[in-house]
Amino acid sequence: MIDKFQLTIITPEREFFRGEATFVEFTTTDGDVGVYPMHVPTTVVLEPGVLRIHNGKSFREAALHSGFAEILPDKITILAEAVEWPEEIDKNRAEEARIRAERKLQDSAADGSKAELALKRSVLRIRMAEKEGR
Repeated sequence: MIDKFQLTIITPEREFFRGEATFVEFTTTDGDVGVYPMHVPTTVVLEPGVLRIHNGKSFREAALHSGFAEILPDKITILAEAVEWPEEIDKNRAEEARIRAERKLQDSAADGSKAELALKRSVLRIRMAEKEGR
């Protein structure tokens, strides 16, 4: 029985991660999901959320900002708009983005869906940076 799968995470700027994993968790448009090896093939749309990459008893977290995931029994490929390790996040910049998004949400002329997405991303970045102790 296969107990690991190949995980590849690609953004427009870089190959964020390539390696083996025993379990991966992320947020989709249908909610949070966890995937083990030998999962049924599927494709999902990703929402901003915490990405957890497990390898045995250890795991690593990152902020995942939208994209798509192709899930196959022996590999997962994530094409993401952006992914950041906690140590890569500038908390002050994220706070400023949160304030801008909240102001846009209060502005009736602004595009509410874009502002909501920007707010989700900034709050996620802040949360991840705080976990890192930054």
